[in-house]
Amino acid sequence: MNPVLSHTLRNVQRSILAGIITIGPLFVTYLIFSFLFTTLANAGRPLVQLFAAIFPLGWFTNPFMQSVLAIVLTLAVLYLVGRVTSVVVGRQAFEIFESVLERLPFVAKVYTSVRQLIDTMMAKKPSSQRVVLIDFPIEGQKSIGFLTRTLVDSATGEPLAAVLLPNAINPTSAFLQVLPVSKVIETNLTMEQAMSMLMTGGAVGPESIRYSQSVEPARQPVQFP
Repeated sequence: MNPVLSHTLRNVQRSILAGIITIGPLFVTYLIFSFLFTTLANAGRPLVQLFAAIFPLGWFTNPFMQSVLAIVLTLAVLYLVGRVTSVVVGRQAFEIFESVLERLPFVAKVYTSVRQLIDTMMAKKPSSQRVVLIDFPIEGQKSIGFLTRTLVDSATGEPLAAVLLPNAINPTSAFLQVLPVSKVIETNLTMEQAMSMLMTGGAVGPESIRYSQSVEPARQPVQFP
C-alpha cells in the first residue's frame, strides 16, 4: 500500500476514534436523560391532559408545556410517596427489623458495632468527620484512616487514638490501630473524598492533601475530640 495513503488512513482512524471517545459519553448521557424524561412525561401526561380538558387554557394545551407539567407532576408524586414511605412505613419497618436483629445473640453485637461505626463515619458534625494519616504498614509510608475515638493510656495518661484503616478497593475489611495522638496527622479530606480515593485506588481524589504537620506537635498539638 502507498505509504502516503496508509498514513492518511491511520490519521482518519485516529480522528474517528477521537470523535467517538468525545461524542460517545455525551450521546449515552443524552439517551439516558431522554429515556428518563420520556418515561416521566408519559407517566404524568394522562393527568395533565385531564386538567387540560377541565381547564382549556392555551398554554395548558400546548404539547411541550404538557410534557413539562407531566414531568414536574410525576416527580412531585414520587417525592410525596417516598417521603410518606420513609417517614411512616419505612421508619416502622426499619425499627421492627432492628428489634429482630437485637434478639439474635451473635448478630446483635456485630450489627450494633457496624451500625455505630457507620453512624460515626456518616455523621454531619465536622468533629466526627476526621480523616487522618498514620504511618502504616511501616514508618514513612502513610495510610488513610478514620479517627473513630480517643482514649487514654492508663499507665502514662498519654492520649491515644483509635484509627480504622480500610483496605483500598475493598474498604469493607480494615485494620484497627491504636497509637499516640502525636503520631496522627489530621488531613483536610472529607469523608466522601477519602472513600472515593479508597474505592478507586487513589485514581479519584483531590489535587492536594495535608500530608505533614504544619507546626511542631510539641508546640501546638492537634486537638481531637
